[in-house]
Amino acid sequence: MALLMKKIKEQGRFVFLSFLMTVIMVTSQLWQPKLLQKVMTAVMNEDNQELKSVGIVLIIVAIIGLLAGIVNTVLAAKVSQEVASGMRADGFKKIQTFSFSDVEKFSTSNLVVRLTNDVNQVQNIVMMTFQTILRIPILFIGSFILAMITLPKLWWVIILLVVLVFLTVSTLFGLMGKHFTKIQGYIERVNSIAKENLAGIRVVKSFVQEKNEIKKFTSVSDKLAKHTISVGNLFSVMIPTFMLIANLAIVTSIFFAADYAKTDLEVIGAIVSFMNYLMQIMMSIIIGGMMMMMASRGMVSLKRLNEIMETEPTLTFKTEGTQPIETGAVSFENVSFTYDGADKPTLSNINFKVSSGQSIGVVGATGAGKSTLAQMIVRMYDPTEGSIHVGGANLVDVDKTDLRENVALVLQKAILFSGTIADNLRQGNRKADDKAMKRASTIAQATEFIDTQVDGYYGHVEERGSNFSGGQKQRLSISRGVIGNPKVLVLDDSTSALDARSEKLVKEALANELTDTTTFIIAQKISSVVQADNILVLDDGKLVAQGTHKELLKTSDVYREIYETQKAKEVE
Repeated sequence: MALLMKKIKEQGRFVFLSFLMTVIMVTSQLWQPKLLQKVMTAVMNEDNQELKSVGIVLIIVAIIGLLAGIVNTVLAAKVSQEVASGMRADGFKKIQTFSFSDVEKFSTSNLVVRLTNDVNQVQNIVMMTFQTILRIPILFIGSFILAMITLPKLWWVIILLVVLVFLTVSTLFGLMGKHFTKIQGYIERVNSIAKENLAGIRVVKSFVQEKNEIKKFTSVSDKLAKHTISVGNLFSVMIPTFMLIANLAIVTSIFFAADYAKTDLEVIGAIVSFMNYLMQIMMSIIIGGMMMMMASRGMVSLKRLNEIMETEPTLTFKTEGTQPIETGAVSFENVSFTYDGADKPTLSNINFKVSSGQSIGVVGATGAGKSTLAQMIVRMYDPTEGSIHVGGANLVDVDKTDLRENVALVLQKAILFSGTIADNLRQGNRKADDKAMKRASTIAQATEFIDTQVDGYYGHVEERGSNFSGGQKQRLSISRGVIGNPKVLVLDDSTSALDARSEKLVKEALANELTDTTTFIIAQKISSVVQADNILVLDDGKLVAQGTHKELLKTSDVYREIYETQKAKEVE
């Protein structure tokens, strides 16, 4: 709630004007029945002059109310849009501070729903608040008091109406509330399934899983439809019930008012005003109940957004007392790491030192901890135990900007963003000019297809780089990694989609052009690291050996077994 109030306060001037228009609009609504009463009295007294003057006032009051309503709607829309826009931007900004583990805790689809559907729900709350909810209590209290004043003898009809409508609203909206909570959950699940299906559409089609995916989607969609229909059925009962209560109240009022009119003719004019106030009382309760029900759904969304904003990132960077990265030297000192919820550590007591400018290979079986080690060098995760030093500085004491400028990571799954090739390369160095882009893409062997683009480095990149092959995306990703001349470059199996010739050319270019850069090459294939100055061998999260290719063939059973297995496969 604090987050919402903060955003609303930022729109203070428009909030005040919206409230003022609400007061004017409600005053107009409450005044009109009284004027109608005067009109009826003037008609009965055949006072044409009074009828004309009251009629003019009635028209003016109605026009003022109409204009105030229009202005209120415009202002409410502006406030709600600004609040939603601000919350969406703040939420996205907050997510950018999350570590990998924070994002995984929520899940990508969950965060997307929170920034879209949940923000829209909060936007609806704000819109309803300034357009309707603020009007309800003023209208209810005003109508109640004026109805009592208009026909005091029928006070019990008013009380009876309020009690019946309130009980009906409480019962029906209480039943609807539980459905709205489930509807929100099923909306999220539908989005998640659709996102997974579209992202993995090639896998779905290659394994002929269309029917299973449709079945899974339809199952959740049917549950969503079931609860939505249940809400619709309750609404279908609600409206006739309210109309029945209203009509009974009006009939009862007319029945008793007719008797009073025998001794007081002014009751005839008063009954018109009284019935209007009864309808306003009833509608204020009904609309208020509907708004509160919808607001409760929005409050669930607001709570979900607050969870994002109140989440403290598990990984933070210092802004004061930081240490600079001066060289490409890297050392792991008794480093262990365990993922949240894991039964055993992924890395256990890792110790090694690397001099600046060396090339380091990292090999091991699947699940040995290679990618985790790679991500820890660029501080995507902090060690559970021990410490990591780069250039003589403990990573926890390094400024974020300094770290990102000096340590670059190139992942196996190359992610490109929609825009241009230049936009993607400049993520590695925002000041890079065409010359720097040319150098980086030459190292990554990417010029051969960039030069074929009509617009060269300003050629279009579609979402997730879908207009490039896997190998092309990896080479663009490597270009992005080297363009900033980092002191440490981590290649996490990032040449897996390249052919042997291209991979060889990339490795040679890295060795020749980035002589001062420490390069970590995480690879499944030993052939990718045989020329490395030092090779780290991981097995079940432990560093079991290190040395050159020749040394490890003689001293490491694990390394020799991997090498012989891969060599045998190549012969086959």
